[in-house]
Amino acid sequence: MTLLLKAGLLFTGSQEIDNGWVLARDGMIAEIGSGPPPPADEVIDEPNCLAMPGLVNAHDHMYQWATRGYVPDGTLFEWLRALYPVWARIDADTVRVAARAAIANLLLSGCTLSTDHHYVFPHRRPGIFEALVDAARELGLRFHPCRGSMSLGESQGGLPPDSVVENEDDILAHTEAVIARHHDPRPGSMCRVVVAPCSPFSVTPQLMRDSAELARRHEVRLHTHLAETLDEERFCVEKFGMRPFELMEDLGWTGDDVWYAHAIHLSDAEVDRIAEVHTGVAHCPSSNMRLGAGACRVEDLVRAGARVGLGVDGSASNEDANLAMEAHQALLLARVRNASPQALDARTAWRLATKGGAECLGRDDCGTLEPGKCADVVCFRVDDLAHAGIKDLLAGLALAPPARAQTVIVNGRAVVRGGRLLTADEDQVAREIAATSRRLAG
Repeated sequence: MTLLLKAGLLFTGSQEIDNGWVLARDGMIAEIGSGPPPPADEVIDEPNCLAMPGLVNAHDHMYQWATRGYVPDGTLFEWLRALYPVWARIDADTVRVAARAAIANLLLSGCTLSTDHHYVFPHRRPGIFEALVDAARELGLRFHPCRGSMSLGESQGGLPPDSVVENEDDILAHTEAVIARHHDPRPGSMCRVVVAPCSPFSVTPQLMRDSAELARRHEVRLHTHLAETLDEERFCVEKFGMRPFELMEDLGWTGDDVWYAHAIHLSDAEVDRIAEVHTGVAHCPSSNMRLGAGACRVEDLVRAGARVGLGVDGSASNEDANLAMEAHQALLLARVRNASPQALDARTAWRLATKGGAECLGRDDCGTLEPGKCADVVCFRVDDLAHAGIKDLLAGLALAPPARAQTVIVNGRAVVRGGRLLTADEDQVAREIAATSRRLAG
């Protein structure tokens, strides 16, 4: 099966091609060019669009789509304390409905590859991880679900209530089981499992060490929250006598198989060290601003040579999961932090949203448009009212982020056409998440 996509402008990640085209064969890119295209079984012609690599979401909590709008003016720890009791009521059906809503929104905004850091597994609520995997498969998203965990409850000095933490042996056994069942390491894989204890304030150091050992034994990646707030920094210094990144080094949580979410509060030496050990960072600008957590030193990390991607974070702390908006926010926030318009340019912002995220997730087959890479492509209109007449189209799309994509192709298959989702009924998804959110709130 071959699919040909033609666009007015094609951005491959390294070059810009007028009237370019991409030929996909069996889910992979076979050819890229301009001028007369080769024949194909299916042709999608978007002359009024800019096409680029599908966007990559390097950090998310999809279950939170069911609890948007809570604690709109709270800090991270205030927000978490208010929401933990609500999240304690989730089950597989909640997660399925929330994931469908989150994934639909991601696809409509041009995301083709996403992770999801799921760490809430209430007791005697089976099927939660499977609900995530099934939702991504059904809607057609390339997916890296994280088997997250919390084991350090309030009675042991952690932040989460005891009602939402798990036994560590159970966590490790279930993590191994979902790797065996769902992880596909092959090139072009649609599903890869990640091992992801939640944070230094919600799991024990021993679980961090055991999780790293398990992940490396099975050759899967590691993910966790790190250095998101000054409250977290104080917690780590008081409890462990170390700053958050120092703790990660001590626990063996650095290397090219690890990426952190947020990494806001880093010293100069820590920025350089993260780059040196090839550890990734998922920058979540909208969530960081929503919670008043601070601004990641993204431009310093990029300059140091670190792997940096973008994430929408949980939709309860970023009520709109739109990667194009995150590229926009990253661009502007870097300039505010540095008081300089040269801090981050638009093309670098788009690379964070594509290749950078793919590098964090360990995907050398995604993030750019090249022969042999996955056929994941997004097309954004540039002839609409918001963008018509803009001189530099790539810069224009970053400065005026599109609300939704025109066409989205994942694995050589169109999942969005004409700005409409093809793999689910958008109105039905909206009705389901509205009902589920009301039930949780009640």
